Amino acid sequence: MTGDMAQIFGEFIGTLLLILLGDGVCAAVNLNKSKAQGSGWIVITFGWAMAVAMAAYISGFMGPAHLNPALTIAMAIEGSLSWHLVLPFIIAQMLGAIVGAVLVWIAYLPHWAETKDQGAILGSFATGPAVRNSPSNLATEAIGTFVLVLGILSFSQHEFAGGVNVLAVGFLILSIGLSLGGPTGYAINPARDLGPRIAHEILPIANKGTSDWTYSWIPVVGPIIGGIIAVLVYNVMV
Repeated sequence: MTGDMAQIFGEFIGTLLLILLGDGVCAAVNLNKSKAQGSGWIVITFGWAMAVAMAAYISGFMGPAHLNPALTIAMAIEGSLSWHLVLPFIIAQMLGAIVGAVLVWIAYLPHWAETKDQGAILGSFATGPAVRNSPSNLATEAIGTFVLVLGILSFSQHEFAGGVNVLAVGFLILSIGLSLGGPTGYAINPARDLGPRIAHEILPIANKGTSDWTYSWIPVVGPIIGGIIAVLVYNVMV
């Protein structure tokens, strides 16, 4: 597979793996009778950091491995990505996120019935605020994504040994999660939240409650705003 189709498929498979491993660590920590239950925020942040790095390593030979609509939009504005690929990339990312969440559901299939906490179940798929305050939650998601996109753009100004730049992005995700993830669970990626939230809505998950659609726009709009601002700041820097 070559050309645009390879890049688009890379976004699909990469985002699938991102959600499989990222939501997988959330399920491991949240669900009853999981061997990792209760292991906490440090495990989740490390798990997500490694999920980003591993997904990018596996899919990155096919394309840019954005795995994130906010990053895709930012890179198109910055000029690194042709605009004709933006919509196909975002569709592929969303589909990959949904499929990845379905695979998490299958991997932990007996554990949903063992878990009565509906918040823990939804938290294994999508993010949610620790304190529900829409302006503040939106700002948190924008700030986190600003750091992500500015970091990725700035890394292009450095010389890395082959493949080390991907690991650096993983550490960037770890830093964002540890420092800025507490208020909202740091979606910093519209596909990471919306795709699994759709899966939560449609799957026959035992003991599930609402998919919290009233919050769902924040982890979509906030990251896009943060990514755009990051490009504007980066353009001033360079």
